[in-house]
Amino acid sequence: MWLFIAFLAVPLIEIGLFIQVGGIIGLWPTLAIVLGTALAGSWLVRKQGAATIARLRGSLSELRDPTEPIAHGAMILFAGALLLTPGFFTDAVGLLLLVPAVRSAVLRYLASRVHVQSFTVGGGATHRAAYRDDVIDGEYSEIEPKKTPLHRPGGPTLH
Repeated sequence: MWLFIAFLAVPLIEIGLFIQVGGIIGLWPTLAIVLGTALAGSWLVRKQGAATIARLRGSLSELRDPTEPIAHGAMILFAGALLLTPGFFTDAVGLLLLVPAVRSAVLRYLASRVHVQSFTVGGGATHRAAYRDDVIDGEYSEIEPKKTPLHRPGGPTLH
């Protein structure tokens, strides 16, 4: 239902804003603003997208959780789509999504509303997400025991 309302409301808002702004400043300045925001937006999206990809690569190479860079990348991609869509309302929302603080706030809001119940790794093994306070995360390495020689020089032979 919300999607239907959005698809109905956004074009109506855009038409209303085009009529208002076009009536105040005229047709050609209105079209120049729309074209200018599309060009500036595509430049900003490319610049921030490259930085986000670098952060994602860094997260993956350091074995850190890549969720945040992926979410920021998705929001930057959505901002680019909004900026390329002609209109003042979509441009305003797209420009807001290009502000890192706004993206972080949106990410915090979405994270508070999402609860992971299970996830799949690799070949399909399903794991349940559960919090346990008796589990300690750590690293280990196997150590091979020292081999003692059966025959020591100057001493008796062991059998």
